[in-house]
Amino acid sequence: MTADEKLRLDKWLWFARFYKTRSLAAAQVAGGAVRINGTPTQKRASTVGPGDVLTFAQGDHVRVIQIDAIGQRRGPAPEAQALYTDLSPPEAKPKNIAPENPGYEGKGRPTKRDRRQLDLSKARHLE
Repeated sequence: MTADEKLRLDKWLWFARFYKTRSLAAAQVAGGAVRINGTPTQKRASTVGPGDVLTFAQGDHVRVIQIDAIGQRRGPAPEAQALYTDLSPPEAKPKNIAPENPGYEGKGRPTKRDRRQLDLSKARHLE
């Protein structure tokens, strides 16, 4: 495809691997969650081309994407990442979130050392 050619918005979002299926991409566009160059759109068949800027929510943050190429197919991830430039700021990491596997504090699985101490304290209590 040449630079002046355009592609349907839902198809491009699927090509660039922002959505797992084309119908998911179409549903997001129809819900008004995507902006083309700052203008909200609800038409799945809106055409986009190189130079357009897309703004949409993905997960818990907003993505700002500049389209660099249209693409021929939905290929592997490196090929899909070559279709756009990510203009969104880096995702900030939350500071006050507990680790997924906390140490044994009466919750979770105790370590072997903690288990031995529990067994000893139970044995002493029963004497």
